[in-house]
Amino acid sequence: MIHLRQAIVVEGKYDKIRLAPLVDAPILVTGGFRIFKDREKLALLRRLAQQDGILILTDSDTAGFRIRGYIKSAIPKGKIYHAYIPEILGKEPRKDHPSKEGTLGVEGMSREILAAALKKSGVLFAEGPKKDPITRVDLYEAGLSGGPDSSKKRLALLRELNLPRYLSASALLEAVNALMDRDVFFQTIEQLDSE
Repeated sequence: MIHLRQAIVVEGKYDKIRLAPLVDAPILVTGGFRIFKDREKLALLRRLAQQDGILILTDSDTAGFRIRGYIKSAIPKGKIYHAYIPEILGKEPRKDHPSKEGTLGVEGMSREILAAALKKSGVLFAEGPKKDPITRVDLYEAGLSGGPDSSKKRLALLRELNLPRYLSASALLEAVNALMDRDVFFQTIEQLDSE
């Protein structure tokens, strides 16, 4: 398991699924070109970049480089790291056809290739057990989802963390896992409950 301080930005959910067993770091998904219109996601990336920097890991095709360039233009210099995968011809097993350019994406890379790409990126890392993430159950038990006052409590937390008020419960989960550990999360919830 590779521990990173930086959040990792990937294109899609299958990239995140491929990377998750390998790293102990928040992994955020751009949704492909949806990042171009998602101001909240971009605001979150800027916030994470200010905190510890972000690491971009996109496919090595035209679309991947276009997404990478867009994010790079929106993040302050010195707060962004890049990991690159090699261009390997092939097709991911879940797909019927190869990509437009005929190369494998992040989801099609071996764990060894992904680990090597991360190590070449210049971020600091260590190996060891994975940290305990904040889960959907934690959000529910903290009253942030599934309850009568959940939206009000979630809004209070978003204000406290200086995050956009329109973040969904899922986006909030990504954000709190990127910004804090479980102890800080529960301390923050206790502080909000006592106010």
